[in-house]
Amino acid sequence: MAASNETFEINKTEAEWRESLTPDQFYVLREHGTERARTSPLDKVYEPGTYACAGCGLPLFTSETKFNSGTGWPSFYAPIEGAVATTTDRSFL
Repeated sequence: MAASNETFEINKTEAEWRESLTPDQFYVLREHGTERARTSPLDKVYEPGTYACAGCGLPLFTSETKFNSGTGWPSFYAPIEGAVATTTDRSFL
């Protein structure tokens, strides 16, 4: 898994990300935001395929791991190996 921006294969400045993303994409992808439930056109899509990052186009998930969570967001139980990094978000409390 990519551990930091330094080891990720796509590196852009915040200005470059802001220029290449819509305001909503920037909010979700760069500022830890969340899109509104039931607004994603991908929520009810179950055809075979690969789901890619809206920011850089790299593959993140396959349709084989997609499921209907009932939450209104596209849900996957596992990313493609090495495609996703995680961090702990302590900003709520």
